[in-house]
Amino acid sequence: MADDQNVTPSDDYITLVDEDGNEELYQILLTFESDDFNKNYVLVYPATADDEEEVELYAFSYENPNEDLEGQLADIETDEEWDMIEEVLGAFIAEDEE
Repeated sequence: MADDQNVTPSDDYITLVDEDGNEELYQILLTFESDDFNKNYVLVYPATADDEEEVELYAFSYENPNEDLEGQLADIETDEEWDMIEEVLGAFIAEDEE
């Protein structure tokens, strides 16, 4: 989904712009940094989802070298990264339930 999309963050939301120029608003669930992969990650879901429905989460690595309002998202590249993201998400959910 990413293919090095541009992203514009705004508080807890980001707007993803696809290769056709279409914009869609996503809510940020979680951001974190991995020392093992030397990358930052963001987990998002569509902002239009309501609290009662099951939502699909999207995970991306991202770079924001200037820490300005735009950054670059990239797709997750390896199974090892996916495993790490699932572990972090599981810990986040467990902590949130406590």
